[in-house]
Amino acid sequence: MEPVMQLKSWIEESKNIVFFGGAGVSTESGIPDFRSQDGLYHQQYDYPPEQILSHTFFVRKPEEFFRFYRNKMLAPDARPNRAHLALAELERAGRLKAVITQNIDGLHQAAGSREVLELHGSVLRNHCMRCGKFYGMDAILNSVGVPKCSCGGVIKPDVVLYEEGLDMDTLNRAVNYISRTDVLIVGGTSLTVYPAAGLIDYYRGRKLVLINRDATPLDGQADLVIAGKIGEVLGEAVGL
Repeated sequence: MEPVMQLKSWIEESKNIVFFGGAGVSTESGIPDFRSQDGLYHQQYDYPPEQILSHTFFVRKPEEFFRFYRNKMLAPDARPNRAHLALAELERAGRLKAVITQNIDGLHQAAGSREVLELHGSVLRNHCMRCGKFYGMDAILNSVGVPKCSCGGVIKPDVVLYEEGLDMDTLNRAVNYISRTDVLIVGGTSLTVYPAAGLIDYYRGRKLVLINRDATPLDGQADLVIAGKIGEVLGEAVGL
Protein backbone atom coordinates (compact mmCIF):
# COMPACT_ATOMS: atom_id res chain seq x y z
CA MET A 1 0.00 0.00 0.00
CA GLU A 2 1.17 3.52 -0.80
CA PRO A 3 2.64 5.07 2.40
CA VAL A 4 0.19 7.96 2.81
CA MET A 5 -2.74 5.63 2.17
CA GLN A 6 -1.35 3.26 4.80
CA LEU A 7 -1.22 6.15 7.27
CA LYS A 8 -4.77 7.14 6.33
CA SER A 9 -5.93 3.59 6.99
CA TRP A 10 -4.25 3.42 10.40
CA ILE A 11 -5.77 6.79 11.36
CA GLU A 12 -9.27 5.67 10.36
CA GLU A 13 -8.91 2.44 12.35
CA SER A 14 -7.73 4.09 15.58
CA LYS A 15 -9.17 6.23 18.36
CA ASN A 16 -5.93 6.31 20.32
CA ILE A 17 -3.37 8.32 18.33
CA VAL A 18 -0.58 10.47 19.72
CA PHE A 19 1.47 12.94 17.69
CA PHE A 20 5.03 13.91 18.60
CA GLY A 21 6.48 16.79 16.59
CA GLY A 22 9.39 19.15 16.21
CA ALA A 23 10.46 22.28 14.35
CA GLY A 24 9.60 20.85 10.93
CA VAL A 25 5.92 21.09 11.80
CA SER A 26 6.15 24.88 11.84
CA THR A 27 8.49 25.52 8.90
CA GLU A 28 5.49 25.53 6.56
CA SER A 29 4.18 28.45 8.65
CA GLY A 30 7.37 30.38 7.91
CA ILE A 31 9.15 29.66 11.20
CA PRO A 32 12.76 28.49 10.58
CA ASP A 33 13.98 25.26 12.09
CA PHE A 34 17.43 24.81 13.59
CA ARG A 35 19.31 22.04 11.83
CA SER A 36 18.37 22.10 8.13
CA GLN A 37 20.50 23.95 5.59
CA ASP A 38 18.29 27.02 5.98
CA GLY A 39 18.03 26.68 9.75
CA LEU A 40 19.31 28.94 12.49
CA TYR A 41 22.44 26.86 13.11
CA HIS A 42 23.61 27.61 9.56
CA GLN A 43 23.29 31.38 9.90
CA GLN A 44 26.04 33.68 11.13
CA TYR A 45 25.95 35.55 14.43
CA ASP A 46 28.55 36.81 16.86
CA TYR A 47 27.80 33.71 18.93
CA PRO A 48 26.39 30.30 17.93
CA PRO A 49 22.60 30.10 18.46
CA GLU A 50 22.94 27.21 20.89
CA GLN A 51 25.22 29.39 23.04
CA ILE A 52 22.89 32.40 22.87
CA LEU A 53 19.94 30.20 23.87
CA SER A 54 21.65 28.87 26.97
CA HIS A 55 20.86 29.74 30.57
CA THR A 56 24.43 30.92 31.13
CA PHE A 57 24.27 33.34 28.18
CA PHE A 58 20.86 34.62 29.30
CA VAL A 59 22.32 35.50 32.70
CA ARG A 60 25.63 36.93 31.46
CA LYS A 61 24.56 38.77 28.30
CA PRO A 62 20.81 39.41 28.58
CA GLU A 63 20.81 42.30 26.07
CA GLU A 64 22.36 40.09 23.36
CA PHE A 65 20.04 37.23 24.30
CA PHE A 66 16.93 39.35 23.86
CA ARG A 67 18.16 40.89 20.61
CA PHE A 68 18.50 37.40 19.11
CA TYR A 69 15.31 36.18 20.78
CA ARG A 70 13.18 39.00 19.35
CA ASN A 71 14.69 38.69 15.88
CA LYS A 72 14.73 34.91 15.50
CA MET A 73 12.49 33.21 18.05
CA LEU A 74 9.32 35.29 17.84
CA ALA A 75 6.97 35.07 14.87
CA PRO A 76 3.83 37.03 15.76
CA ASP A 77 2.45 36.85 12.22
CA ALA A 78 2.81 33.06 11.83
CA ARG A 79 -0.39 31.12 11.27
CA PRO A 80 -1.18 27.38 11.60
CA ASN A 81 -0.54 25.27 8.50
CA ARG A 82 -2.17 22.06 7.24
CA ALA A 83 -0.27 19.94 9.77
CA HIS A 84 -1.60 21.91 12.73
CA LEU A 85 -5.11 21.98 11.28
CA ALA A 86 -5.11 18.25 10.50
CA LEU A 87 -4.07 17.36 14.06
CA ALA A 88 -6.75 19.63 15.52
CA GLU A 89 -9.31 17.94 13.29
CA LEU A 90 -8.20 14.48 14.46
CA GLU A 91 -8.63 15.56 18.07
CA ARG A 92 -12.13 16.90 17.36
CA ALA A 93 -12.97 13.59 15.69
CA GLY A 94 -11.99 11.73 18.86
CA ARG A 95 -9.01 9.97 17.27
CA LEU A 96 -6.05 11.97 18.58
CA LYS A 97 -5.44 11.96 22.33
CA ALA A 98 -2.55 14.43 22.55
CA VAL A 99 0.00 16.53 20.69
CA ILE A 100 3.47 16.44 22.22
CA THR A 101 5.61 19.20 20.78
CA GLN A 102 9.15 20.52 20.98
CA ASN A 103 7.94 23.79 19.47
CA ILE A 104 7.37 26.97 21.45
CA ASP A 105 5.21 28.92 18.98
CA GLY A 106 1.69 28.08 20.21
CA LEU A 107 0.46 27.23 16.69
CA HIS A 108 -1.11 23.91 17.72
CA GLN A 109 -3.40 25.75 20.14
CA ALA A 110 -4.08 28.44 17.54
CA ALA A 111 -5.28 25.68 15.19
CA GLY A 112 -7.68 24.39 17.82
CA SER A 113 -5.77 21.57 19.55
CA ARG A 114 -6.60 21.34 23.24
CA GLU A 115 -4.36 18.64 24.68
CA VAL A 116 -0.93 20.05 23.82
CA LEU A 117 2.14 19.12 25.86
CA GLU A 118 4.85 21.73 25.29
CA LEU A 119 8.15 20.09 26.21
CA HIS A 120 10.17 23.27 25.68
CA GLY A 121 7.67 25.85 26.90
CA SER A 122 6.05 28.69 24.96
CA VAL A 123 6.95 32.17 23.71
CA LEU A 124 3.39 33.20 24.57
CA ARG A 125 4.11 32.93 28.29
CA ASN A 126 6.58 35.15 30.14
CA HIS A 127 7.02 35.81 33.84
CA CYS A 128 8.88 38.29 36.01
CA MET A 129 11.81 36.57 37.70
CA ARG A 130 11.26 38.68 40.82
CA CYS A 131 7.50 38.79 41.48
CA GLY A 132 6.17 36.18 39.05
CA LYS A 133 3.79 38.51 37.19
CA PHE A 134 2.60 37.10 33.86
CA TYR A 135 3.26 38.83 30.53
CA GLY A 136 2.24 37.95 26.98
CA MET A 137 4.49 37.96 23.94
CA ASP A 138 3.82 41.66 23.24
CA ALA A 139 5.70 42.61 26.39
CA ILE A 140 8.85 41.17 24.83
CA LEU A 141 8.20 42.38 21.30
CA ASN A 142 7.48 45.96 22.35
CA SER A 143 10.36 46.31 24.80
CA VAL A 144 13.87 47.58 24.17
CA GLY A 145 16.92 45.92 25.63
CA VAL A 146 16.11 43.71 28.60
CA PRO A 147 12.34 43.65 29.26
CA LYS A 148 11.49 44.70 32.80
CA CYS A 149 8.45 44.14 34.98
CA SER A 150 6.62 46.99 36.70
CA CYS A 151 8.42 45.84 39.88
CA GLY A 152 11.80 46.20 38.17
CA GLY A 153 12.48 42.48 37.75
CA VAL A 154 13.60 40.90 34.47
CA ILE A 155 10.83 39.28 32.41
CA LYS A 156 11.96 35.80 31.34
CA PRO A 157 10.28 33.80 28.56
CA ASP A 158 8.79 30.49 29.68
CA VAL A 159 10.96 28.55 27.27
CA VAL A 160 13.44 25.85 28.21
CA LEU A 161 16.94 27.11 27.49
CA TYR A 162 20.00 24.92 27.05
CA GLU A 163 21.31 23.87 30.49
CA GLU A 164 17.76 23.98 31.89
CA GLY A 165 15.73 20.87 32.68
CA LEU A 166 12.38 19.99 31.18
CA ASP A 167 9.26 20.27 33.30
CA MET A 168 8.91 16.84 34.90
CA ASP A 169 5.11 16.89 35.02
CA THR A 170 4.93 17.57 31.27
CA LEU A 171 7.56 14.91 30.60
CA ASN A 172 5.73 12.31 32.69
CA ARG A 173 2.43 13.04 30.97
CA ALA A 174 4.14 12.65 27.59
CA VAL A 175 5.57 9.28 28.63
CA ASN A 176 2.12 8.18 29.79
CA TYR A 177 0.46 9.10 26.50
CA ILE A 178 3.17 7.50 24.35
CA SER A 179 3.33 4.27 26.35
CA ARG A 180 -0.44 3.75 25.99
CA THR A 181 -1.06 4.87 22.43
CA ASP A 182 -2.02 2.62 19.54
CA VAL A 183 -0.58 4.78 16.73
CA LEU A 184 2.39 7.07 17.35
CA ILE A 185 2.96 9.62 14.59
CA VAL A 186 6.31 11.41 14.77
CA GLY A 187 6.81 14.34 12.42
CA GLY A 188 9.06 17.27 11.64
CA THR A 189 11.85 16.31 14.02
CA SER A 190 15.43 15.17 13.46
CA LEU A 191 15.16 13.01 16.61
CA THR A 192 18.58 14.19 17.76
CA VAL A 193 17.59 16.44 20.70
CA TYR A 194 17.47 14.62 24.01
CA PRO A 195 15.75 13.96 26.34
CA ALA A 196 12.80 14.70 24.02
CA ALA A 197 13.87 12.23 21.31
CA GLY A 198 14.15 9.48 23.91
CA LEU A 199 10.40 9.60 24.49
CA ILE A 200 9.88 7.34 21.48
CA ASP A 201 11.55 4.51 23.41
CA TYR A 202 8.41 4.32 25.57
CA TYR A 203 6.20 3.36 22.63
CA ARG A 204 5.05 -0.26 22.83
CA GLY A 205 2.82 -0.52 19.77
CA ARG A 206 3.41 -1.64 16.21
CA LYS A 207 2.33 1.44 14.31
CA LEU A 208 5.22 3.89 14.65
CA VAL A 209 5.03 6.42 11.82
CA LEU A 210 7.93 8.77 11.01
CA ILE A 211 7.21 11.70 8.71
CA ASN A 212 10.15 13.96 7.96
CA ARG A 213 11.79 15.71 5.03
CA ASP A 214 15.16 14.11 5.85
CA ALA A 215 16.16 10.72 7.23
CA THR A 216 16.28 10.27 11.02
CA PRO A 217 18.35 7.94 13.24
CA LEU A 218 15.21 5.96 14.06
CA ASP A 219 13.94 5.29 10.53
CA GLY A 220 15.02 1.66 10.84
CA GLN A 221 12.81 1.17 13.90
CA ALA A 222 9.68 2.64 12.34
CA ASP A 223 6.77 0.63 10.96
CA LEU A 224 6.10 3.32 8.35
CA VAL A 225 8.48 6.02 7.06
CA ILE A 226 7.18 8.85 4.86
CA ALA A 227 9.64 11.34 3.36
CA GLY A 228 7.95 14.65 2.69
CA LYS A 229 6.46 17.82 4.10
CA ILE A 230 4.48 17.12 7.23
CA GLY A 231 1.65 19.48 6.26
CA GLU A 232 1.14 17.84 2.86
CA VAL A 233 1.30 14.30 4.29
CA LEU A 234 -1.07 14.88 7.21
CA GLY A 235 -3.37 17.06 5.13
CA GLU A 236 -3.78 14.28 2.56
CA ALA A 237 -4.11 11.54 5.19
CA VAL A 238 -6.79 13.44 7.10
CA GLY A 239 -8.53 14.84 4.02
CA LEU A 240 -7.87 18.55 4.47
